[in-house]
Amino acid sequence: MSRSMRLGALALLVAATLPLPAPAQTTPAANFRERLPQDEVIYFLLPDRFDNGDPSNDRGGLTGDRLKTGYDPTAKGFYHGGDLKGLIRRLGYIQDLGATAIWVGPIFKNKPVQGARGQESAGYHGYWITDFTRVDPHLGSNADFKALVDAAHARGMKVYMDIIANHTADVIQYRECGPGSACPYRSIADYPFQRRGGPAGAAINPGFLGEDVQTPENFARLTDPTYAYTPYVPPAEANIKVPAWLNDVRWYHNRGNTTYYGESATLGDFAGLDDLDTENPRVVQGMIAIFGDWIDRFGVDGFRIDTARHVNPEFWAQFVPAMRDRAKARGIPNFHIFGEVAYESLDVGLLARATIVDKLPAVLDFAFRQAVLEAVTGQQEFGAWDRLVLGDALYAHGFDTAVTLPTFVSNHDAGRLGFYIRKAFPGASDDEVLKREMLANAMLLTWRGVPTIYSGDEQGFAGDGGDQDAREDMFASKVAVYNDDTLIGSDTTTATAHFGEDHPLFKQIAALARLRLSHPALTRGRLVLRARDDKPGLVAVSRFDPASGKEMLLVFNTSAEPLTRQVKVEPGSTAFTTLAGHCAASASAPGSVTVTLGAFDYAVCEAHQ
Repeated sequence: MSRSMRLGALALLVAATLPLPAPAQTTPAANFRERLPQDEVIYFLLPDRFDNGDPSNDRGGLTGDRLKTGYDPTAKGFYHGGDLKGLIRRLGYIQDLGATAIWVGPIFKNKPVQGARGQESAGYHGYWITDFTRVDPHLGSNADFKALVDAAHARGMKVYMDIIANHTADVIQYRECGPGSACPYRSIADYPFQRRGGPAGAAINPGFLGEDVQTPENFARLTDPTYAYTPYVPPAEANIKVPAWLNDVRWYHNRGNTTYYGESATLGDFAGLDDLDTENPRVVQGMIAIFGDWIDRFGVDGFRIDTARHVNPEFWAQFVPAMRDRAKARGIPNFHIFGEVAYESLDVGLLARATIVDKLPAVLDFAFRQAVLEAVTGQQEFGAWDRLVLGDALYAHGFDTAVTLPTFVSNHDAGRLGFYIRKAFPGASDDEVLKREMLANAMLLTWRGVPTIYSGDEQGFAGDGGDQDAREDMFASKVAVYNDDTLIGSDTTTATAHFGEDHPLFKQIAALARLRLSHPALTRGRLVLRARDDKPGLVAVSRFDPASGKEMLLVFNTSAEPLTRQVKVEPGSTAFTTLAGHCAASASAPGSVTVTLGAFDYAVCEAHQ
C-alpha cells in the first residue's frame, strides 16, 4: 500500500472516532465580548508566513536588493510576502478550524534588515520594532489592520495583538564594541551608575539611587548613559524610532547582551536588541500610551506580551491595570493579557511566579507543552502529570488563573511537535507519527487552559527545528529547506498552498474544538487527575461542568501497546456517552469504570447518572 493510501485509510479510521464537525461558529458580533478568556480556541500566525493578499507591498515600499527591502521569498530569514489582506481573506478557513480568537504576530513597523555582515536577516517576524504607531508596510497599513479587526469581530472572533515592551530594534551601538559586534553584559557592581566605565572612572549621575528607586525625581538624576558602555546612534538612524522619545539613548539600559539569567535577565540587551529601561517612569508611561492607543483605535481583545520575563515586575504592575482600564473604557470587559515567560521545563513555579510577583494575569503554559512533548516522545519525567496538575494551585488565584493560561504544543520559537516526535522515533511509520500528533492535539483541546494552535500544525507541518526552521509559509513557499520537508498525514509539500480542510489533522482539530466549545466542562471546568503512569501508558483526568457538576472523563494512552484499566470516577457517574474515541457504556461498579484504549488512542466520555 502506498504512503498516500495508508494515510487515507488512517484518516478514515480516525474520523470515525470523532464527533461530526458543526457548522462554522456564528456567535453574534454583539455577544462575543462576553466570552471569558477560557471560552476561546486561539489560532496563532505570523502574517508574513500566512497568505499574500497584496503582492504590491512585498518589499514594503522600499527599493534595492534584499538587504535593503528585506524581501527574499527563497530565504527562510527574510520577508516572504504574507500580509493582513491575505489574513482577512482566510478568516473563514480559521473559523472552520474551530478557532474563536486569532493571535496575530507583531504587526508594527520593523527595521527591515539587521545583523552582522554576512549574517543579516529581516524583521518579517515583527520583533524588531522601529515604529510602534503603525503597521509594517510589508504587512499593509493601519487601515488594513482595522479592516482585519472589524472583519473578525463581525464573525464573532477576537483578535489578540503580539506586543513588545522589553526592547526595540537594534539601533543603538556601543563605541567599545564596534558596529554589529556582540557586547558582553556589564554588571552594576563592575560598572556602577555613578561612575563612567567602572568604579575608578569619573563621577557621573550624582545622587542617582539605582534602578530600584523608580521615581521621576530619582531618574531625573540619571543623565549620563556612559556608565557601562558609550552608547550612540548612527546618524542615518538618529530619528528612525517612533514615537520620537524612543530615539534618546537615555531611555535604555545600555549594558550589553543579556545572559538570560540573574541581573542581566532584565537589564541586558536581548540578542543585541535595544533594551528599554522599563524601571524608568518615563518609559513606563511611554509604553502605556503606545499600547493603550492601539486599544483605543482598534478595539483589540487582548495582548500576548513577548519577552515578558525580561522586564522588571514593577513595570507590569503598572502596565497591566492601565491596559485593562483602557479596554473596559472601550467596552472590552474580558481583555486577555498573557505573557511569554519562556522556560522549557516542567517547573510550574517559574511560570506561577510571574502571576504573583510580576502580576501578569496569565502566561503561556510552557509546563503543559513540556508535559505533552515528553508524553508523546516517550520521555515522560517521573511525576510529571502530578507536578503539572498540582502546580495549578501555585498560580495567583489558583485554578481560576490556571484555566486562563494559553496552552500549546508547537510554537514559532521552540519548533513544531512533529519535529520532536520524528527526532525521538526516527524509524516510526507515517501512521504512528500522525497518531502521536493527534494524541497531543486531543490533550491540548480537552485539558484546562486556552488551546492555541500554531498555523500549519493543522496541515501536518513538522519543520526542521526551532525559530526560522519552524516558520513555514502557509501559501506556496519558495524556500527549498521548507519544501523538502515530509509533512505529517499528507503527500504534499509546502511548495503548494495549504488552506484545504480535508487534512486529517485539520478535521480532528475542528471536531475537538467544537466539542470543547459546546461543553462548559471542557472550557471552564475544574480538573482532577484520576490516573497516570510515569512511563508511556495511561493518563486520565476528569473535568466537571461548573454549573451542573456533571463529570467528563478524558483518557489517553501514550504507549504503543493497547491497555485496559480501571479508572476512578465519581460514584454517581454510572453511565457514559462517547463524545470521542470509545467509552464504556456504564460503570463497572460505583466509582470505577473500565477504560480500553488502543495504542496512542484517546476518549472523551460524558458521564450520566
